[in-house]
Amino acid sequence: MEGFERGRNLDKMGLKAQDTAELSFDNVIVPKANLLGEEGSGFISLMVNLPQERISIAVIAVAAIEHVLDMCPAYAKEREAFGRPIGKFQNTRFVLAEMATEAHIARVFVNDCVLKLNAGEVDTSLAAMAKWWTTELQKRVVDAGVQLHGGYGYMSEYPISKAYVDSRIQTIYGGTTEIQKEIIGRMLGL
Repeated sequence: MEGFERGRNLDKMGLKAQDTAELSFDNVIVPKANLLGEEGSGFISLMVNLPQERISIAVIAVAAIEHVLDMCPAYAKEREAFGRPIGKFQNTRFVLAEMATEAHIARVFVNDCVLKLNAGEVDTSLAAMAKWWTTELQKRVVDAGVQLHGGYGYMSEYPISKAYVDSRIQTIYGGTTEIQKEIIGRMLGL
């Protein structure tokens, strides 16, 4: 359309496979045939679909957590320190046990949210809970995975490093963690 211009790609720290670019709309005229919904209802449409977006982000967080959980025990079995695999150390087993438990809890919670979403029963507060809790958990689990990998975890050639930088955006888009907590607080009547 006349007046639309695509700007430069923005250089992000993570999610390199997804382009993020500047878009400019200068007096763009949209034909009535291209109108989605009713004129002036764009913000309302966006707000109505936020719970679905937030649950989608929670699903992505759980998938990322489970991916890290697949990576870390395999690494702990092969990486040796002090003459034995690091998975033989109690602390490593405890960290992996915590990761596995939290991953399971997150999966059960998000599965429940998806079922409620599909049944048309999800509410804004539940979606906010799912979004903030799973994305913050994702950051913690990935950080623990980097720590478990030691110096290798900081190297870009290791998948755990990519998981680390990719996880950072999760608590920001779809509404920050702080916004999610504000929504939940308001739903509690505070």
